[in-house]
Amino acid sequence: MSDLALPARTARSRRSPVSFFEFWPGWLFYIPVVFFWVLQALRYGSVTLPSLSNPRIAAGGICGESKNDILDLAGTVARPWIAPYAAMVTQGHADAADLPVALAAMAGAGLAFPVVAKPDMSCNGVGVRVVRDEAELAAYLAAFPRATALQLQELVTHEGEAGIFYIRHPDAARGRITSVTLKYPPVVTGDGRRAVRALVAADERLNAVSHLLLPKLGARADAVPAPGERVTLVFVGNHCRGSTFKDGLNIVTPALEARIDEIMHDVRDVYFSRIDLRYESLEALREGRNFKIIEFNGAASEATNIWDPEMTLGRAYREQFFHYGESFKIGAAMRARGLKPVGLVALAGLWRQQKRLMAVYPAND
Repeated sequence: MSDLALPARTARSRRSPVSFFEFWPGWLFYIPVVFFWVLQALRYGSVTLPSLSNPRIAAGGICGESKNDILDLAGTVARPWIAPYAAMVTQGHADAADLPVALAAMAGAGLAFPVVAKPDMSCNGVGVRVVRDEAELAAYLAAFPRATALQLQELVTHEGEAGIFYIRHPDAARGRITSVTLKYPPVVTGDGRRAVRALVAADERLNAVSHLLLPKLGARADAVPAPGERVTLVFVGNHCRGSTFKDGLNIVTPALEARIDEIMHDVRDVYFSRIDLRYESLEALREGRNFKIIEFNGAASEATNIWDPEMTLGRAYREQFFHYGESFKIGAAMRARGLKPVGLVALAGLWRQQKRLMAVYPAND
């Protein structure tokens, strides 16, 4: 079996293809996390102290951060490990010609189709879409809000996808990997007889999340793939879109940790981040080679291995409490250097702006 294939389910996990809390309403799952955050705020005397865990990022990456600005923090050592990207801002008028601006930005970054178009300010894959030619890019831009920043990034063709959580305290010489999530997009393999819809129904995991998958597929759900044809049902690697997340901390080697630490030392003042990347093979990833970073997430980063279907609720909360506790510790160290966390009013403004934009971004893949 390829090391990029979803591992076989263990005897323990055969009771259900999803964890019992995997698709709880967000407000319910995060009640203990909010309570923990409040306790930390009382302990440290600041609700927004984690904004200092990445002091060069807007609000530390709690919300409202710029993807382009974060990638711009990378120096000459880190840059080769990041998928090339171009930044642009849509014109202020609906009839403005955005396409020439986008094509010029792509040319300046050495990008060619296909590329991934994504909002500069967003989360959970909202608004992310693969555009394969000028016509698709023009349609994406036409649907994008006016005078708003976006990013065009190289489409990385490595099949493997992972989220690696990295933490380094400001006074420490080295950082460490504290969590790894291996992401497996929902895929069906054709038999020449059944439609995609039927293939989804025949897979226990995919059938359990079919309400997330089928509405987005549209007419593709009734197509009949050829025998052996693999059909990837979504592009964005998000468990809320049907991807399966597996805890991958056991793949970490000294070589991988050293490589990630080398990269992160060259991303200025980013101490607390989940690094989303695509990799060629697990063997190569373990050796710290043949991967490309898509983005760095900030202070609100989640250790997404908690969404492994085999994860227990108790361990999921322990992971959450540990990581957010570390963000407060780093923030306290930076405050001791004289820095001030973002104010609540400014943070609320960023949250409102992000929420408003996410409501009007183009549909994602």
